[in-house]
Amino acid sequence: MTTILRLPADPDQLTLPALLLRNAEDHGTRPALSWRADGDGERWTTLTWSEVRRKAAVLAAGYAALGVERGEQVLMMMGNRPEHWLTDLALTHLGAVPVTVYGTAAPGQIAHIAGHSRARFAVLEGGRERDRWEPLLDDPTVRLERLVVVEAAEAGPHRTYGSLHATGTRLHRPDAFEKGWRESRAEDPLTVVYTSGTTGDPKAVPITHRAVVRNAVALDRVVELPAHVEHICYLPLAHIAERMLGIYLSVFRASHVHLCPDPSAVAATARSLHPAQFFGVPRVWEKFAAALRAALAALPQEQRDGIEAAGETARAHVAFRERGEAPPAELDAAFREVRATVLEPVLALAGFDRLVWTASASAPMPLDVVRFWAGFGIVIMDAWGLTETIGVCTANSPSGFRLGSVGRPLEGVELRIADDGEILVRGETVFSGYLRADGTVQDVLDGDGWFPTGDIGRIDEDGYLWLTDRKKEMIVTSTGKNVSPALVENTLKEHPLIGQALVHGDGRSYLVALLVLDPELAPVWAAARGIESDPYALADHPAVRAEVARAVEAANARLNRTEQIKRYRLLREEWGPETGELTPSLKLRRRAIRDRYGDAIDALYDAEN
Repeated sequence: MTTILRLPADPDQLTLPALLLRNAEDHGTRPALSWRADGDGERWTTLTWSEVRRKAAVLAAGYAALGVERGEQVLMMMGNRPEHWLTDLALTHLGAVPVTVYGTAAPGQIAHIAGHSRARFAVLEGGRERDRWEPLLDDPTVRLERLVVVEAAEAGPHRTYGSLHATGTRLHRPDAFEKGWRESRAEDPLTVVYTSGTTGDPKAVPITHRAVVRNAVALDRVVELPAHVEHICYLPLAHIAERMLGIYLSVFRASHVHLCPDPSAVAATARSLHPAQFFGVPRVWEKFAAALRAALAALPQEQRDGIEAAGETARAHVAFRERGEAPPAELDAAFREVRATVLEPVLALAGFDRLVWTASASAPMPLDVVRFWAGFGIVIMDAWGLTETIGVCTANSPSGFRLGSVGRPLEGVELRIADDGEILVRGETVFSGYLRADGTVQDVLDGDGWFPTGDIGRIDEDGYLWLTDRKKEMIVTSTGKNVSPALVENTLKEHPLIGQALVHGDGRSYLVALLVLDPELAPVWAAARGIESDPYALADHPAVRAEVARAVEAANARLNRTEQIKRYRLLREEWGPETGELTPSLKLRRRAIRDRYGDAIDALYDAEN
């Protein structure tokens, strides 16, 4: 269990500003926020908790002078940079409601959020964002009045963050600042999160101070973290996971946040910091595993054999813990020996040698990836939750875990499985409903307070939740059979060559798949076989295509007849958020992929080639 720091009031009455004051008083000299400025290489700039609070106070005065009022939403579109993080806290101290919009949002989504939120102000990173928001200033359907741009050289005619900060420095009055934040109440909105979703307009989820603190207290009762643990903040702050981990839980725990504005640089950041905790969505853990597998493949055979033998010892050790049993003394001693002498030096290459807590959420984790990391003694504590549940609902923990499950409910949360397999949830951290544009709340709970999550799953005899798929993503074949695409896709991805997969078959008599080569492992696999080819051309190489065919055949052998892939297409390019195939949290946008590759999918259903 994580040691909960002094709480300055009853948890149900706490606000985030009260916790920040606690941090400044109790942990004022401890590091709070670090980032690398452009051109600074490896050098980190760091603010202590006292400095963070002073910065928030100055910025609060600046935003108040701009005209920001208590209760109104202020939109932000920035990467994970200090101006974003500090603006969020400053607005919270004013009683305003900071709302981060995904940087990948399309113009139509931006317009929808601007109109729905009735926001008058938006804080943007630079010219790229400014160009997408400027047209809204003349749009009569929205209320947007002013833009604040962080990159001064790209601000154009708009207010700069620097000038706002200068105004705050001049106008800041400590007494007014302290009086202002104390007017906030635990039931007030702390933020509104607009769900990214995979289809349709984003929905607005209001989140209160009370719900965040309740979730933080419940979560820290099952996790085990060192005091003031560091956190690498690299996922979008528009996502509930990073908003909780990178801002709210970090303030609650007085953690040390390291900002990583480029998600592709998270591996390098981990190698630099050697963190004690790390959270990654499944795709991130998959890519880390692929990179480590590629590095291991380049080692001499004797060394690889030694690592594999050590991995078997580690997996045996984890298996005892998974069953709730203490590992035998001989196995425990052997594990400690191989971890220190064999596994930790390998993990150090990835910066993971100090890890004591690893977690994942957002989508079903491929079991082969979980077991790969277990071979290094790392148990990924998979969790589950939604924006609507204010973060985590269920979690594995060192005192009780099942690899492949998403754990058991946190305190204050109840689960039930509906007749059609949908997971229903209720509890003190479940939201009350979606926020309408007029400020009222649309009640979406049933008469007994249950919220239908849209996820399909089962609860085993020990109370662990196992996810199957999203209800709206389940494939129903023309023969009436239900198929979980995630199950089939994860089975296909167990072969190291296959990095991404999408299975299609709704209303069809059989399943087909689009496959993408793993960009880390495919070149290594090819080089080991003397294949010299541009990585983008590997998908066309006969040896690669033959191996992928064997991979599909092996996957089909493990699937039932309805789940088997009859035809597939091997693609050249990896999918990503920037190109629209993945959400910002790296989940498949199935409709977008089907639309983009519609002709290829239709061709797979044409007459036999």
